[in-house]
Amino acid sequence: MKKVITFGEIMLRLSPPGFKRFSQANRFDVIYGGGESNVAVSLANYGLNTYFVTRLPNNDLGECALMEMRKRNVGTKYIVRGGERLGIYFLETGAVSRGSKVVYDRAHSGMSSIEKGMIDWEQVFDGAHWFHWTGITPAISQGAADVCLEAIQVANKLGVTVSTDLNYRKKLWKYGKSPMDIMPELVEGCDIILGNEEDAEKHFGLHPEGVDVTHGASVDGKAYLSVLKQLMDMFPRAKKVITTLRGSISASHNTWSGVLYDGKTLFEAPEYNITDIVDRVGGGDSFMAGLIYGLITYEGDDQKALNFAVAASCLKHTIKGDANLVTIQEVEKLMSGDASGRVSR
Repeated sequence: MKKVITFGEIMLRLSPPGFKRFSQANRFDVIYGGGESNVAVSLANYGLNTYFVTRLPNNDLGECALMEMRKRNVGTKYIVRGGERLGIYFLETGAVSRGSKVVYDRAHSGMSSIEKGMIDWEQVFDGAHWFHWTGITPAISQGAADVCLEAIQVANKLGVTVSTDLNYRKKLWKYGKSPMDIMPELVEGCDIILGNEEDAEKHFGLHPEGVDVTHGASVDGKAYLSVLKQLMDMFPRAKKVITTLRGSISASHNTWSGVLYDGKTLFEAPEYNITDIVDRVGGGDSFMAGLIYGLITYEGDDQKALNFAVAASCLKHTIKGDANLVTIQEVEKLMSGDASGRVSR
């Protein structure tokens, strides 16, 4: 079984019940999640040998986050303990024409105070096939960025496939460095790159050429080809660059698809019409996990891998919480064209 490693921060998510605003809340629903931990949960759910690496505080909340990973069959033996606290984020879920809102409270978390040398990456990558990180991690702190680079360099040395979801987060880059100062060196070591036009612009100053990229009800995948080509030119190690395509009709109704470029061919996935969204947080993470699973399982069939990723993340929008808890069979059923949602008896 292929061993997959993800590295990043898991947080406590606190949300007002239903679609209440923060000002209406007198209690919060509790969920644990984060970009890379969400990917790990999906991959473990698909049956891959998956380990999540992070730094958690030695307190009850750190223990709860650890238990959440164990409950989902994610390996935790490489997690290190320390730091003051577990990061928190507050989510106000939007509906119809009102968008969702996120407030971060993650300063001085165990992950933000991580330093080089705290994790034995040689041991972590022993027998590993794949390593995944996101642009959220180096945005947390200089230490997190340094450890991320440390991990990528060891993974490259050992021949481990490295993937990234660029994931630009404006609210996180607060420690004196810009994405352009940090991200290029990290992404140079990546074999698979997922990102949209905003990620490409904010991290690397790249822009679509000769086309108008708009975000209406439906998104044209071909409009993103120039960005994907620029990313591949800038990072020649990359074998595939991918972007998700989200058309926003309202906060509750989106279209969803994706494209993959391998340097020669632009693969386009079917477009799904997602109405009455339950929870869109983690949609990109569920896509990334589906893509990793697809590229490992359907090796050599990029179209099928892309289709699996889009179908898996389409289904994630029906699940409350950060992580995607669908089965391979449910994803393949949707891939086959069955979107009926009929009761399985």
